[in-house]
Amino acid sequence: MQNVKGTNDYWGEEQALRQKVEANLKELFEVYDYDGMETPILNEEALLTSKYAGGEEILKEMYRLSDQGKRNLALRYDLTIPFAKVVASQPALQLPFKRYEIGKVFRDGPVKKGRLREFTQCDVDCVGIAGPEGEAELMQLAAAAFMKLGIPIVIKWNNRKFLTEWLVRVGVPIDAHLSVMLSLDKLAKIGVEGVKAELAMKGLRDDVLTRIAAFISVEPPTFEQMTGEFELDQSHGAEEVRKLQLLLSQSNLDTVCRFDPFLSRGLSFYTGTVYEIMDVTGIYSSSLGGGGRYDTIVGHFAGSEDAGIPAVGLSFGLESIMEMLRNREGHGSRTQTIVVPLGQEAAGEAFRMTTELRLAGIRARMASEKRKLKKLLASVSEQGLRFVILIGSDEMALNAVRLKDMYEQTETMMPMDQAIYCIERIYPPASFS
Repeated sequence: MQNVKGTNDYWGEEQALRQKVEANLKELFEVYDYDGMETPILNEEALLTSKYAGGEEILKEMYRLSDQGKRNLALRYDLTIPFAKVVASQPALQLPFKRYEIGKVFRDGPVKKGRLREFTQCDVDCVGIAGPEGEAELMQLAAAAFMKLGIPIVIKWNNRKFLTEWLVRVGVPIDAHLSVMLSLDKLAKIGVEGVKAELAMKGLRDDVLTRIAAFISVEPPTFEQMTGEFELDQSHGAEEVRKLQLLLSQSNLDTVCRFDPFLSRGLSFYTGTVYEIMDVTGIYSSSLGGGGRYDTIVGHFAGSEDAGIPAVGLSFGLESIMEMLRNREGHGSRTQTIVVPLGQEAAGEAFRMTTELRLAGIRARMASEKRKLKKLLASVSEQGLRFVILIGSDEMALNAVRLKDMYEQTETMMPMDQAIYCIERIYPPASFS
């Protein structure tokens, strides 16, 4: 009867909050002109393990299985590869193509706060924009989304092309680039000494280790510091960094976006800009989302690997977002109104009035508990319900109801249509801010 480790059941207030988060995000995605998509959870193993998939680390966590036809299958570990497959299989697709998808993914990795084995990802991707406008738009969308959710964030960003060029100048062998990047990416988690210890185990020359140590000890090194000593000003990666910096500044996004020269993110398919969303207070240490540019995946699947097809994406960590929102005040009962019949003779009228409320779009329920009114109202107050409609023989005789506002501690006799108007007018709209 126990859940598999790393999986959860969601219901009641928890599920309502999850749906509210998703609804807010979907509404924003469509404002930014992204269309919804749904891709299969079950995929060919060869697709998910292809050369340009998630990389060695993520493939270790992939759930593999076979069907009755002995086919090698796997559960998707993210939404990017299935999306790239769709784009590659539709050569007549009009570009730029922009989509969002919210769906379950699976990773057989360690379970901790904000990290499960079955979890929901929320991705936004754009194919067909080669310039920094693609990254800037998604970073702007991320800033707007977290403002809507009432979560203050910082978006750390870097360019993996630039980081690769810097590693070449520092003297890191090409076959060690990815491994060194993954260690540098842990700087915020394990600190300078932890990164130094990892790098020392990678067989790098002492002079290379000394050069890297000089930079990671600066907190944080600027773009100018990274380019100056090794004359990287004219490199392709540095040019991409400058272009995006300018666009972020012109869009007033530089207040929330911070350049981090050692950020690389774990997935191996990123080819340029990468970004990660973090809680600005630092209280919540896990990432709240991230993404970047991946210009080779779609082209690889489409058979035009040399030309490449520009693509950039953003993934929201819904489980991490839920961890931050779950205990926030103001997410009490979702029910706006409860209708209480005062005596059995009023039950039919109370049922009719509950129906009226629902037809008006007001979330409502009828009290069926056989409890004294005082205890019932105390329970209503504890649950955070705002409105109570009382209907008994006296009210029925006057063709009216008594509307109690539990927040304002008021009670007023009025016709039912006026009660509906008051609830619609007074009840605060759903908001995360």
